[in-house]
Amino acid sequence: MTAEPADPFSAIARCSGVIATEFSYKKDEEIYGEGEPSEYLYQITRGAVRTHKLLNDGRRQIGAFHLPGDVFGLHPGPEHRLTAEAIVDTTVRLAPRRGIEKAAVSNVHVARRLWTMTACDLRHAEDHMLLLGRKTAMERVATFLLEMDRRLARTGMMALPMCRRDIGDYLGLTLETVSRALSQLNDQGILMFSSARQIALRNRQRLSAMEA
Repeated sequence: MTAEPADPFSAIARCSGVIATEFSYKKDEEIYGEGEPSEYLYQITRGAVRTHKLLNDGRRQIGAFHLPGDVFGLHPGPEHRLTAEAIVDTTVRLAPRRGIEKAAVSNVHVARRLWTMTACDLRHAEDHMLLLGRKTAMERVATFLLEMDRRLARTGMMALPMCRRDIGDYLGLTLETVSRALSQLNDQGILMFSSARQIALRNRQRLSAMEA
């Protein structure tokens, strides 16, 4: 009996009969641009990716950070609504979207997994909208740290791939505001730095109270 693939991307590719191809991108290299044809689904195997949109006034709004194992490029429509860039040297697997969507019409397993991934993507977008619209600067930073803690801190220390300017553009805050909030949390003993991007949370309970 063949073992079921451990992740949804592999399961979808296998059930769809499509071949996933691996590509590598250098730090800050564009993976796809806003307005370009949406031809593939992507999964990160190494590194990290940010998806963002440039606003009319030149500001950048980051919509999501994608980490190893994450799938992106799921949005509906024939064109990408955001630009995707490698935050650090990154490797992704990509599979033709047309083949996957064609298989979803007749294969319930592909359709179910595709829907599950799309629903997770939508939930993150809704959470991000609430974060930007209803929370103070400190609450936004607290929410971000707890999110990264869940996704990155496997050994108690978070190695953030993104810089503080990226964090600010994700949270709708200035670089100075992000830096000030992190310094305050450090002074209060809620977190500890071992380097600019290496952070350990020392009091998750207090941070969770700030997030509320």
